[in-house]
Amino acid sequence: MTRTAIAIGALALVAAAACAPKRHYEPPPPPMAPAFKELENWKVPQPRDADTRGAWWDLFNDPALAALQPRVDVSNQTLKIAEAQFAQARAAVRGARANRYPQVVAGPSVTVARLSANRAASSFHDTFADFVLPIDASYEADVWGRLRGIVEASRTAAQATAADLETARLSLHAELAIDYFALRGLDREQQILSSAVDSFAQALQLTQTRFRGGLSSGADVAQAETQLETTRVQAVDVGVQRAALEHAIALLVGEPPASFRIAPSPLDGAPPDVPVGVPSALLERRADIASSERRLASAFAEVGVAEAAFYPVLTLSGTVGFESSSFGSLLATASSFWTAGPAALINVLDFGRRRAAAAQARAGYDVAIAAYRESVLEAFREVEDQLAALRVLQEEAAIQDRAVAAAQRSLTLANNRYRGGVASYLEVITAQSFALANERAAVNLLTRRMTATVLLLKGLGGDWRAAALPTLASPE
Repeated sequence: MTRTAIAIGALALVAAAACAPKRHYEPPPPPMAPAFKELENWKVPQPRDADTRGAWWDLFNDPALAALQPRVDVSNQTLKIAEAQFAQARAAVRGARANRYPQVVAGPSVTVARLSANRAASSFHDTFADFVLPIDASYEADVWGRLRGIVEASRTAAQATAADLETARLSLHAELAIDYFALRGLDREQQILSSAVDSFAQALQLTQTRFRGGLSSGADVAQAETQLETTRVQAVDVGVQRAALEHAIALLVGEPPASFRIAPSPLDGAPPDVPVGVPSALLERRADIASSERRLASAFAEVGVAEAAFYPVLTLSGTVGFESSSFGSLLATASSFWTAGPAALINVLDFGRRRAAAAQARAGYDVAIAAYRESVLEAFREVEDQLAALRVLQEEAAIQDRAVAAAQRSLTLANNRYRGGVASYLEVITAQSFALANERAAVNLLTRRMTATVLLLKGLGGDWRAAALPTLASPE
């Protein structure tokens, strides 16, 4: 009879499993374009390889930057937080997966009691002991895929967290590069202002000499002093911005600002050419897109979990152990006992609670679809923005270079005219101001071009690939 009951129960489980709904996840097609619009009228020169080699910051060929970047992975505290969150997500996957296996618990107990002599069906008033050593086992038969769906939701959510970690890593590396080039741009400005201070000091000496010789007025001397001191103030003020950037970089590499220093190194040279590729490559290179897609897969699994709630929960449970009134006979054969049997939990009436949960899960899946497509569109926008910025800034830099050259020629002519007594010192002051302003504007443009290049590399996903996502094992 027992074997017959077991066989009938096994057949019932197989039949129920055959009736279980089958669901297969396929990510929806993202909005896509064959090429970036900004590359139509401005083609970036392509290096010999289609992709960057190694770390993306190596494209800048800057040893100091290359030395700083690995320190972000080692010591940055924001990254430590993201790593800990990923560790939490992985632990959640292991916990969800454990629910698919039987649970075995032991609950040994010792009870000493004395029953009332006046209790019904009792004819004694003695004290007795009860020693119990039970082992309980329970197993939920996952015939409807509920537990499998929970594992899959946890697994894909953990993969999304892993992608979030890579997104945070890329953002921190990009922030370091932006701060670094801004600092070097300030070093270049400091160099220009220091050179201008030296030139203006020489011009003041010349004006004072001419004043003593009666060739210049006191107003010319005062103007020369004003120009010199104003420029000195600007040179000192650059130090405030540089200190703030140096402190920001110290935070990114996980060091106290007091013990961190970057040697001055003026920014020079044009930004490197960046291999852009095609828009479809962003689906593999952007960690935030991978994160959105994994959250979409998690939402799909949550829909399956919600739909499985409409079916009974089938549980197999049993208990085996020993029970005796004395410890000496606890493990005797006569003290053994066991129970076993299946159970089904059927939700007969819940007033629409399960239907509401399923509708909520499906709406959450729709939200995840929209978020996924939005992340793809946002990635395209970021790349297009930086391509446009680089194109416009390159044209602007060429014009600015001509403006710098013209300002230098104007300054040279103004100095010659002043020395020859043809022009007033006001003309020299004006030419000096224009020359200095244009040189600083050129440095600002170069810094902006470097920043746009970093943001383009960030928009392209750096050197990350979706294949690097941890698999965390399939629930099957």
